[in-house]
Amino acid sequence: MESLGVRLDLPLLARISKEMDTNLKALEKDIYALAGREFNIASVPQLREVLFTHLGFKPLKKTNIGGESSTDQETLETLAREPHPHVAFPQKLLEHRKIAKLKGTYVDALPLLVNPRTGRVHTSFQQTVAATGRLSSSDPNLQNIPIRSEMGGQIRQAFIAEEGWQLLSADYSQVELRLLAHFSADPTLRQAFAEGRDIHALVASRIFNVPDTAVTDNMRRVAKTVNFGVIYGISAPGLASRLNIPVAEGAAFIDAYFQKYPRVQDYQEALLKGCREQGYVSTILGRRRRIEGVRAVTSYKSRNQPEREAINMEIQGSAADLIKVAMLNIHRRLRDEKLKTRMLLQIHDELVFEVPPKEEKRVAKLVHEEMTQALADRLQVPLHVDMCAGANWQDMKEVKT
Repeated sequence: MESLGVRLDLPLLARISKEMDTNLKALEKDIYALAGREFNIASVPQLREVLFTHLGFKPLKKTNIGGESSTDQETLETLAREPHPHVAFPQKLLEHRKIAKLKGTYVDALPLLVNPRTGRVHTSFQQTVAATGRLSSSDPNLQNIPIRSEMGGQIRQAFIAEEGWQLLSADYSQVELRLLAHFSADPTLRQAFAEGRDIHALVASRIFNVPDTAVTDNMRRVAKTVNFGVIYGISAPGLASRLNIPVAEGAAFIDAYFQKYPRVQDYQEALLKGCREQGYVSTILGRRRRIEGVRAVTSYKSRNQPEREAINMEIQGSAADLIKVAMLNIHRRLRDEKLKTRMLLQIHDELVFEVPPKEEKRVAKLVHEEMTQALADRLQVPLHVDMCAGANWQDMKEVKT
């Protein structure tokens, strides 16, 4: 994957860069107007003075070095949600930072990283950086492009296939929740995945005590956040912060979840007990991570960092094992069947391929088979893979196999 690289639409990136310049200049004018004066937005001391002294926002925390009032992302996000006469100021700052970061990290940087010999950008993948065993990407990091934002979508549009070829994306659906159902042996969760049900709607109906048909979009959003939060050992304050709700309400949602899915709580407690006794957590293939600091008496209401890491390790580490097995099996079949298709990228639970026209249907079937069958002999839940294809990484249509 590193040697193959990915083709880029450089003229598109140049256009996006100009558009971002225009947006940044407009935002700067708005920020200066809200501040009542011009200042260097990139200067933390000047921003701190405008934010906390001039506009009267309340400092939320101190920096680790120097003990000054922090102006980091988390602080601005909190200030942007709180009632204040100048609340538009942190909101505009966040927008400015987001665009500036995308522009500097991707839009302007990617063209400079194109290899003159191949005409492609070549990321580096590391297998021993992420503690869970996931692959990480650097120079450039292609795993942090925001998927759901409009600007992130524009950047993904710039990743293109060979002329006349297609990009094929294959993405494991809710793989970590499926692994939670497998390890916890919770019958309701397992049955839901076996029947292909909407797991977030199912959990919403249970924690809100309403019929499936009465689940609203907001209820499903809350349940989705709770579902994924459970995997990371989320606390009530953490959930409350993500959902922008009172801490007591966040605690009530977590309580309701564990009341409805007691097997999940039993599983997590057994995992922590094993980690405390053995000093490590293992993945589904036996890969170990040493973790110290798990306490003798724990509660899901007050997990410490080592306990959250232990809970997350078995799930996320096993997901890493799963996709690596799938990648190896796909690579062997592409080679053995003498196909021209190239595997280009792995982005967490997603694989991206470059496929010539005559191989599209065959490769889609091959990839689907290998991804859904990887570790099938060990798993008690079915795996589902969403597939789509198109000339670029953003504008893709669903592929049926």
